[in-house]
Amino acid sequence: MLYSILDVTDQDLKDKLAVTCDHQPFLASAPMVLVFLADYRRWVQKFQQAGCENIPNPRLSDFILATNDTVIAAHAACVAAESLGIGSCYIGDIIEQWEQHKEMFHLPQFVAPVSMLVFGYPTQQQKDRPQTSRFPQNMIVFENEYRDLTAAELLEYKDNDKAKAFYNRKYVSEFAQEMARSAEEILKNWEGR
Repeated sequence: MLYSILDVTDQDLKDKLAVTCDHQPFLASAPMVLVFLADYRRWVQKFQQAGCENIPNPRLSDFILATNDTVIAAHAACVAAESLGIGSCYIGDIIEQWEQHKEMFHLPQFVAPVSMLVFGYPTQQQKDRPQTSRFPQNMIVFENEYRDLTAAELLEYKDNDKAKAFYNRKYVSEFAQEMARSAEEILKNWEGR
């Protein structure tokens, strides 16, 4: 129970999200937008109400647990929507622009956006488009212990040019740097620094 969900129905907020979440105009017209928040604030307040003494700020481990709960809730919403024929799209960019999102949604200390889902009915073109390739199961699921993949196994998945393109797009790009900066600020806020 370490999460909260914001049902974003205000068109002005959707319009702002279309800009703050890496300039994705489709967010403004999404029929349903849910922002999933890691939320430890309720428990801090409950601890205070219960008369607990010397309540420390939530720790990194508490943030990780809250993040897990939040992602589980988001995935449950995604699966439920799919069972009704409704499409969804995860928007990780909600982690970016921390200060703006904090202000937009009036987020207090110990509450942080972790994931966002937009829902709608997919067009036939969207249903038919090829899905992004994923590592195959034998490169993800290991029995009893972790093992590093061999160079040959890694080449089976994507050639090095595609890996470099992914690196440039997802790891060193401006939005990736902003996401990292915002995550650091979220942790500072979470830990009360």
